[in-house]
Amino acid sequence: MRKLTPFDTSAQTAPRIVTARGIHTADAGATTATAMLIDRGRILAIGDLASCEDAASGVGLAVERVDLGDAVIVPGFVDAHAHPLMYGQMMSWVDCGPEKARSIPEIVALLREAAASLPAGRPVRGYGYEQRNLAEKRHPTRFELDEVATDREVYLMNASGHGGVVNSHTLETGGVDRDTPNPDGGEFFRDADGELTGELSDAACNILTGVHGVKIGHHGPNFHLADEPEEHLRQLDAATRRFLAGGVTSIGDAQVTRREFDMYLRLAEAGRLELRVSMYLLSHLLEEALEMGLVGQFGNAHLSFAGIKFYADGTLGGWTAYFPDGYVGDPCRTGQLYHDPAEYAGLIRKAHVAGLQTATHAQSPTAIEMVVSAIEAALAERPDADARHRIEHCGLPTPEQIERMAASGIRPVNQTQHYFNWGEGVEEAIGTPGERFNPLGEFERAGVGYTISSDAPVAEPIPLEAIQTAVTRVTRRGHKLGPDDLRITALAALRAHTIEGAISIGREDDLGSLEVGKYADFAVLSDDPLGVPAEDISAITVRETWVDGERRHRVE
Repeated sequence: MRKLTPFDTSAQTAPRIVTARGIHTADAGATTATAMLIDRGRILAIGDLASCEDAASGVGLAVERVDLGDAVIVPGFVDAHAHPLMYGQMMSWVDCGPEKARSIPEIVALLREAAASLPAGRPVRGYGYEQRNLAEKRHPTRFELDEVATDREVYLMNASGHGGVVNSHTLETGGVDRDTPNPDGGEFFRDADGELTGELSDAACNILTGVHGVKIGHHGPNFHLADEPEEHLRQLDAATRRFLAGGVTSIGDAQVTRREFDMYLRLAEAGRLELRVSMYLLSHLLEEALEMGLVGQFGNAHLSFAGIKFYADGTLGGWTAYFPDGYVGDPCRTGQLYHDPAEYAGLIRKAHVAGLQTATHAQSPTAIEMVVSAIEAALAERPDADARHRIEHCGLPTPEQIERMAASGIRPVNQTQHYFNWGEGVEEAIGTPGERFNPLGEFERAGVGYTISSDAPVAEPIPLEAIQTAVTRVTRRGHKLGPDDLRITALAALRAHTIEGAISIGREDDLGSLEVGKYADFAVLSDDPLGVPAEDISAITVRETWVDGERRHRVE
């Protein structure tokens, strides 16, 4: 893949030798070192202290020494699928996730407390609940959210990000009543008597985002609610700090519209873009990208264009992934495809022929089949052994589809924290096939290159939690999901969140592992994720995060 222009590393005035108890390089040989020499943001040497001192003697400048003691260094984590602006926005909302609320009354109490502290008329917004994790095992209703406020919008986003619940005021303001038809690709849910419950999904979220916010039927959702540009910059700043705190140094933004693009440019212009972002434009911008000649990576080492993002279906957590025969948990729900298969194949062909990498959200076997078939057809017309087309989430591929993915070089980008947070819910939704949710062990045996990421804000950007879950397949509630052969080793999980992530965003030439010539992006950990018991990996602390050989985060 194309190498990009270096970021300014003028803050470093002398070469540095960094030493630690261990440095896991995540290279092909799984090398462990104890020292590395850094100059102008790049790694000049890595090995033991003596070899780095020998290499430093040829630089001709005094060497600064940084001894990190008993810490363990790993490459900076690559979060190849995340939504930073949306995550930053969620950080200003009310956290109603399982650590904060385990029942509907607890959610209502959190939202009421927030409403009391907000100016009159300001919307009350919460996020993070997953109905099957609640004591009631159901969504809240609009009537329960009416207890929060009746004079303003109250919106509680589901953990899936593909809908949630609103209060009666929001429905009334949006002109929605019991006779309002469902929009294409979305639903206003009703009870047995036909009354609106307040739950809504996908295109029905237009009442929150406006008609241009959700584009079901062609190109997928964008749930970022509009704020003033300065507020979006503050949100993006806050999200950046949280990613760095987790040891993340590079992100694949999996849903970029003009709004996100503009915010990144502004943040970079202000000198506040401290990690690396590879942007995937939402597919309604495909024609404009082609007209502008965006047919390959461009940008600098901190902000670059990577490819085009598509949607095939919805989410398993929100029961909007496409199961044409209905869900085991609710036979009346089928979810939806975002495209007619022939239309989708045409879009993939157009992107592929132009040389663009594609990344398609697909969860159900039917949706994954649509993606794999379209990519196979595009590759047959224009062979490319390094196209690196991606399937985002890739929750439930069949064994036969996995073999075809291997043959076509299709890369799944998975989120193990999804089954950590609500793996039991997937089993309840679709039955025992849900045990295979994100079958990393099957990918590995088939020779498929797989990546682990967060999908923030659907999950917090905590790579060590994601790695632990990949190794144990134990959920937040202590349930082990599926047989042992779906698990992977700690080393494989570390590589999946570092070098494999870099391969997925097309940056393995300079990111993802600690090797000579690559950028000095790394996380400093309190313990060894390859040495502690698997169930203790997520308890390891990220003490520091370095980008370009400079410390960008430190636990005080």
